[in-house]
Amino acid sequence: MRNGPKELERIAALLKEENTLALATTDEAGQPCVAPLFYIVDEDLSLFWLSSEASLHSENLNRNPGAAVTVYTHTAKWREIRGVQMRGAVSVIADPKHRRAIIRTYCQRFQLRSIFRLAISRCALFVFRPEFIRFIDNSRRFGTRIELERCSNNDWRSAVGMAAAEQLPAGRSARPSRGIVDLNLNE
Repeated sequence: MRNGPKELERIAALLKEENTLALATTDEAGQPCVAPLFYIVDEDLSLFWLSSEASLHSENLNRNPGAAVTVYTHTAKWREIRGVQMRGAVSVIADPKHRRAIIRTYCQRFQLRSIFRLAISRCALFVFRPEFIRFIDNSRRFGTRIELERCSNNDWRSAVGMAAAEQLPAGRSARPSRGIVDLNLNE
């Protein structure tokens, strides 16, 4: 993958900067459902969150562990839009030692004190392991994106090559059928 480590560093930095993900699941009828959740990220770009097993998204994941997640910077300026869109599978962390270590980090990040101990003990700890990542970064150029997929050896490789907006010279359109257009806007 060209510029792999650099791009993974940018993705990891964004995931560490932000604290809320939008989790997309499907219900029994196949209808999409989305839930905002606090999360933490590890060095493999896996995302962890706590949630009641009785919540709709948890029930959906119990039926179908396939999910999509998005994390993005909150901004009112299009040139500052940066975010990741991911697809992968979700599972529950059941190992008590692993669960305690992750929950400790989670509680530190969100400053959850002992008052939340009972609620946390009743929650399941979920992990999302991305298999596909799309990174959007309008700060570089409108429509700039990088798509990565996880290989069987756990490394990442480019899913479609570098973003079309990065491959073509300025002023050229790039694969409009995929929604990528190099507008070269100067404001």
